[in-house]
Amino acid sequence: MRRKTPGSGAARADGTLAGSGEMELDRAAVTYPGAVPVRALRPVSLRVSAGQMMAVAGRSGSGKSTLLNVLGLLDRPTRGRYLIRGVDTSLLSESALTALRGREFGFVFQSFHLLADRTAAENAELGLLYRGMSAWERRIAACQALERVGLSHRISALPGTMSGGEQQRVAIARALAQHPRVLLCDEPTGNLDRKNAQMITDLLGGLAEEGLTVIVATHDEQIAGAMQRCLDIDDGVVTERAPVSS
Repeated sequence: MRRKTPGSGAARADGTLAGSGEMELDRAAVTYPGAVPVRALRPVSLRVSAGQMMAVAGRSGSGKSTLLNVLGLLDRPTRGRYLIRGVDTSLLSESALTALRGREFGFVFQSFHLLADRTAAENAELGLLYRGMSAWERRIAACQALERVGLSHRISALPGTMSGGEQQRVAIARALAQHPRVLLCDEPTGNLDRKNAQMITDLLGGLAEEGLTVIVATHDEQIAGAMQRCLDIDDGVVTERAPVSS
């Protein structure tokens, strides 16, 4: 059953998507230059509130990753604006943008990207290596994050001894160890069987209930239907589904 949230709903007549919150796209679009320019993201206006769990659904090549990259400050819109809690990110320098990205966002991908010769705790620490933290502080943050995803009993395990679902939870813990406000997940269940995919979806839902904003790009309709909100994207055009009543 889809989780409901106040303020989510279908696209308005002016193209603005329903909802209010701290992340806002204002007619943002992305066009990649070339002999034939590629319009990867058509103009979209969107607000995302803190603590929402939102899916971005669409087939491969539809523009899901482009939208996530814009939201995560990995790409800048080539048109329009992107504001985070009122700050226009188009006005920031590259160094300021990098710092903001590091403070605000955690990233989880379809491929776990774990180091095979490092334990779960060591893998969870990797995102903290350049933050000026002591080894002890990094280990505490990593262990707390692993506990948060239900893997406190596996802190010394190597990836090769873990299931796919456990490895993805380590990848999520690696992102959580950095204390992000927003977790951006690009096909996080794509390499998992249905049971483990549901486990990861439930975990992400629990994190959203704790106040973390969770945005998941997926082609899996069952995963998309479990979210508070769902955006459909096709050929770079974003629309929002009307909420499903309980």
